Amino acid sequence: MSLNPPIFFKEDKDSTKELQNTSLTKEEPLQNLCLASQEVLQKAQQSGRAKCLKCGGSRMFYCYTCYVPVETVPIEQIPVVKLPLKIDIIKHPHETDGKSTAAHAKLLAPEDVNLYTYPCIPEYEERKHEIVLVFPGPNSVSVEDISLHLHKHIPSNALYSNKNDSPDKLPSKRQKMEVEENRDPEDSNRRDSNLLKKVVFIDSTWNQTHKIITDERLQGLLQVELKTRKTCFWRHQKGKPDTFLSTIEAIYYFLVDYHTAVLKEKYKGQYDNLMFFYSFMYQLIKKAKSSSGKQQENSAINL
Repeated sequence: MSLNPPIFFKEDKDSTKELQNTSLTKEEPLQNLCLASQEVLQKAQQSGRAKCLKCGGSRMFYCYTCYVPVETVPIEQIPVVKLPLKIDIIKHPHETDGKSTAAHAKLLAPEDVNLYTYPCIPEYEERKHEIVLVFPGPNSVSVEDISLHLHKHIPSNALYSNKNDSPDKLPSKRQKMEVEENRDPEDSNRRDSNLLKKVVFIDSTWNQTHKIITDERLQGLLQVELKTRKTCFWRHQKGKPDTFLSTIEAIYYFLVDYHTAVLKEKYKGQYDNLMFFYSFMYQLIKKAKSSSGKQQENSAINL
């Protein structure tokens, strides 16, 4: 199968335009991403399925159980993305590994992403003031409002900057007021932007999320909803709004919004390579649909 040219922009003056609204447009989704060369994926697709060097399984592009590229995809040709936050992904046990995009995050940001299969969930109770859960709901807030809501849950002893201070010596009400009054505005903004340490995502079909989202270990976490982003996932679930994103889309868009709305920094494509596999698969399936119809959607990329 012939392929469309990879979505690749060199780092020159023409590629430094504003990318805050990168990605999904009705005309051509994912067209403005700044990606590493996808030539390695083109070659692998032409070669067909290959062996995982860890488990020996036959896969296309990467192994979704070992989270490594297959033997025809040299690991040094896969981009590595450094994230500003740690990511936990809670995967539903019945989620089909080969259909999930959660593996993309682990492959491309291995140092910052951890995957857990439900009912295995890390302990978040003592760190609720620095963790958010990305999931839509009646009490969900926007990315822009994260710092405001997390700030309300900072433990009293966090006011101390000296790590040697005894945790049992909590500041008095007067001391707290003095700390607030004397705080430099720039220091305050910097501190607020540094409140968040980890983001939790649920990897599941939308119909299977209830058991996970209602688990007591996730209760009390601030929920965040990405209300303005729209999916272009080829396995979009019928009857669900187009703002219900695939896992890798949710991670990517959250980080872009966090970078601009919370860190207050210009976005220059730092996290675009999280869409390295996703954008390539999107183009493959789009081409398969246009040439042979929907029946080839699932066979175009047989992971």
